[in-house]
Amino acid sequence: MATLEQFDWAHSFYELGPDFFQAKSPDPVAAPYLIDGNPEAAALIGLDPAEFERPEFVEYFSGNRPLPGAQPLAMDYSGHQFGLYNPRLGDGRGLLLGEVANGSGHTWDVYLKGCGPTRFARGFDGRASLRASIREYLGGEAVHGLGIPTTRSLAIIGIGELVYRETPQPGALLVRLSDSHVRFGSFENFHYTNRPEAVTRLADFILQRHYPELAGEANKYQLLFRTVMQKTARLIAHWQSAGFIHGVMNTDNMTLTGITFDYGPFGFMDRFNPDFTPNQTDGHGRYAFGRQAEIGHWNLAKLGETLTHLITPEIITEELEQYQPAFNRFYNELMGQKLGLEILDSEFTTLVGKLFHILYENQVDYTLFFRNLSAFPGEVPASLRQGFNNPKDLDSWLDMYRKLIEREDPDLNERKATMNQVNPRFILRNYLLERAIDKAMKQADFSEVERLRILLQDPYNDRPEIFSRYGIDPELYAAETPESHVEMRLSCSA
Repeated sequence: MATLEQFDWAHSFYELGPDFFQAKSPDPVAAPYLIDGNPEAAALIGLDPAEFERPEFVEYFSGNRPLPGAQPLAMDYSGHQFGLYNPRLGDGRGLLLGEVANGSGHTWDVYLKGCGPTRFARGFDGRASLRASIREYLGGEAVHGLGIPTTRSLAIIGIGELVYRETPQPGALLVRLSDSHVRFGSFENFHYTNRPEAVTRLADFILQRHYPELAGEANKYQLLFRTVMQKTARLIAHWQSAGFIHGVMNTDNMTLTGITFDYGPFGFMDRFNPDFTPNQTDGHGRYAFGRQAEIGHWNLAKLGETLTHLITPEIITEELEQYQPAFNRFYNELMGQKLGLEILDSEFTTLVGKLFHILYENQVDYTLFFRNLSAFPGEVPASLRQGFNNPKDLDSWLDMYRKLIEREDPDLNERKATMNQVNPRFILRNYLLERAIDKAMKQADFSEVERLRILLQDPYNDRPEIFSRYGIDPELYAAETPESHVEMRLSCSA
């Protein structure tokens, strides 16, 4: 395991040249301190977790001392936000420090968020609030724990300065890890300023760094677009099966590697409602849960437009026509796993459709329903009936479900165990997250941040020894969202 001074940095994005970024150092801050360090994320980059305890750690990642080997830069990009093109985006408050390869050969971008304004800041302060930093830190861990591709975070560092959003708030910096920070909007930036050669260079960069197996193919750009399309379809299928709502599916928040990127007003489904969005800015529900697959296609079409000098529009259209079948295939596979079924035919499709109808009509908790379903067949547990205003709806559906289980003749104990490894007991409900933020902001008590990080590492299983050590009451964290906190909505600046 390495110390920070021993990192073997790479700077492949820097090599693209100044048209793609602004070179800049982080701005120093007052009184930085460690809020939480993530040992699992440290392992991704081969960092000794003992480094969290060194005073140099917060000095390096607060911008108060240059980090040896880093070459900080702010990336230039644009993007479509809520369907409208915004040419002036870019890293207004974040810097890519460089890339670090771990012992297994996987390379991670190391990125500092909230480190002062760059030339892309558009008049903003370039800082991040403690609230937003905790949300992204724990959001990434929650999604990773569910097996969904995502950014991770190495640490949150508090600062002795206030930032001004709707109200004055404590400030913080987030150390983010990602396999890539190149977004759909990175391509749009050069396309809409009529610089096709820069789009080509960026596409070649993505091929060489992330998809070298495609780089030598004659139709490499078509294969690149197809791969990104497939990864995007798979990612959103994962979101839908887990009940995750991203909340801000702008093209500048979609990456070429198909990961969950940028945690603004995200949320997990409470009671099943396909029209729900946790983003109070999204008055028309553009990014509601039930529209995420559609928006994925829309965003891919915008990416495709930037590649028309490399791929004919006809081929792009042909590739895009494969998005919905790919999404359906991935989604059906995931829903089959959640239901413990392997035969995914028309009867299965009908079963899933009717399930979502009764969940919506009865306003049943999405996560708890699937978790409790593993006890079926057999006597229907009271926990499974919880929330059903009309029990006959459930009984009718369970009759259909029983028939599909019986035709597969599974080992019921094995089936239950398998279902409980894909249907989480614990999710990052927004009210739990807000409770951790409230303690952090009002009492400078960060214990709940650590507690949730530990809980979300394995959202499927009770771990009595670990729960006892960290004071985790599993019944509390697995409970349904209280009525007063159902469908919490947040602003993009929260």
